[in-house]
Amino acid sequence: MDIVYKIIGLLGGLAMFLYGMRIMGDGLKSCSGGAMQTALAKVTNKPIMGFLLGTLVTCVIQSSHATIVITVGLVGAGFLTFRQSIGIILGANVGTAITAQIIRLMDLDAGAGSLLNLFSANNLAPIALIIGIVCIMFLKKGSSKNVGTIAMGFGILFMGLIFMKDSVSSMAAGMGTMLTTLEGRYLLGYLCGLGFTCIIQSSSAMIGIIQSFASSVGIPLCAIIAVIIGVNMGDCLSAYIVTRIGAKPDQSRTILVHVIYNIFAAILIISCLLIGRATELIPDTLWHKVLDSGGIANLHGLLRLAPAILLMPLCNLFARIAERFVPDKPMDQEDADIEKNLRELDIRLISSPGVALDQAAHLIGHMGDVASHNYDAAVTQLYAFEAERNARIEHREDMLDRMADASNQYIVAISPHIMRDKDNQNQNYQIRALTCFERIGDLAVNINDNITNLRDSGNQFSTDAMLELQVAIDAVSDILALTVEAYKADSSELATKIEPLEEVIDELIEHLKERHIFRMTHQQCNICNGIFYQNILQNLERVADQCSDLGVYLLSRTNESIIGQEHQYLHNLHHSDNREYLDRFQENYALYFDKLNALAEQAKV
Repeated sequence: MDIVYKIIGLLGGLAMFLYGMRIMGDGLKSCSGGAMQTALAKVTNKPIMGFLLGTLVTCVIQSSHATIVITVGLVGAGFLTFRQSIGIILGANVGTAITAQIIRLMDLDAGAGSLLNLFSANNLAPIALIIGIVCIMFLKKGSSKNVGTIAMGFGILFMGLIFMKDSVSSMAAGMGTMLTTLEGRYLLGYLCGLGFTCIIQSSSAMIGIIQSFASSVGIPLCAIIAVIIGVNMGDCLSAYIVTRIGAKPDQSRTILVHVIYNIFAAILIISCLLIGRATELIPDTLWHKVLDSGGIANLHGLLRLAPAILLMPLCNLFARIAERFVPDKPMDQEDADIEKNLRELDIRLISSPGVALDQAAHLIGHMGDVASHNYDAAVTQLYAFEAERNARIEHREDMLDRMADASNQYIVAISPHIMRDKDNQNQNYQIRALTCFERIGDLAVNINDNITNLRDSGNQFSTDAMLELQVAIDAVSDILALTVEAYKADSSELATKIEPLEEVIDELIEHLKERHIFRMTHQQCNICNGIFYQNILQNLERVADQCSDLGVYLLSRTNESIIGQEHQYLHNLHHSDNREYLDRFQENYALYFDKLNALAEQAKV
């Protein structure tokens, strides 16, 4: 039964290691926010730049799997081309070796009075846990919580390693004997490394287990090298399986390059080993050298770095092979238009809230363009009706609804990964923004339906009504264009221009309603037409209201006192002596009411 308890302890330590590595990576990704996306998205067509960035990002977040998943997501979002991603993939394969170098602290041997003893695993783990819990429970700043998460992950990771080391200490002799039997059985060692890594889903964890054994009893180079090659291959296969599901062609090619590269790397390493042994470039003393945890870390790093450098010139070959295996799929033009707008979102990015929210913001900006386009198409029907335009409006509304549903689900899915207050506020803002644009799209359809029903009834508005309505349509077009521009530029300066114009539109609509009631009471317009006219005016006013809401939400991003007090903010603004607001109100009032007055003068003539 003792061996059963040891295995349970080993698996428990492995669980702690994996969990610690995960939450440490989550903390690091939250701290980096959109910086990681910005770095990856600035990759040039030179593979060496992608290689360096991929290595750096993987060293930071401690996971090649995460880097590759993010890269695949950015390719799907259009921030990276497939060929730009290849260098990052190679860099991620190298950067993952840093974890093994951290784990080698397990072997740190220093006297009790030495400062170096502070960095041994037995001391470093509890210190990291203490720092983590202090930051999370007693420091209130969002950044402190991220630091605490990183420290806790680091501490849990090392506690898992200590657990594994203690569990394997009594099994070390037997494990050493078993690993020794792998000498000369390279295929078996390779398959063992590949199989166990696919099961564990982490090459770092597998190398950590090997290092735990190596720190208790040395492992010969000849016995472990095939296993490490298999570990490297198993890591890419697990990533391939996870990211391949539902991937677009360029994303499939990106992850396939990861597999192709590792196959080439394995062939290259095995060929060098065979040649080295046959020519005695690798002497027996080196081949049978016993490795400790640090030796395993160095070997793992060498087997990651050397192939990447040697195979860097073959990036174009890897791309051509991937393109051969994954050709472009033919796509209907209508479906292509929808996918072009929806490709901003990729579920693989939700574990990085800063990156994911930037993607959502980009798509919501596209929603603003689509809603604005549909508004323009709807009001055009009043003056130049086309049945074909009706179909385009309906299709565009369906597309807008799909974008709204997808972006809303995507933003909500980010919630479990949000740790920073800034990301939480950004999430709330994005949900409000997409709701505004989605409602503007609905209001545009309402306007189009009223115009269509008016036409189907065989009636039409009077010339005066049409001319006056055009003034309101122009004002709403202006505020809608201003709102979309302000959102896409994330500009508080532009947002301040929205509310003065919205107040003018409110007065303009009210004035037009009074003038139309006058026409109806003087038999210049029938009641049926009047209902359609009032409905169109009401929908125009609601479009302006949605623009006002979005403008206030945008202003709250730089003025937190507005959050939750939006109505009070607007009430205070409307009754204030704010010179900037009043000047803009007067300027807009003069612009649109001068047009109405000019129409009135023409009517008298």
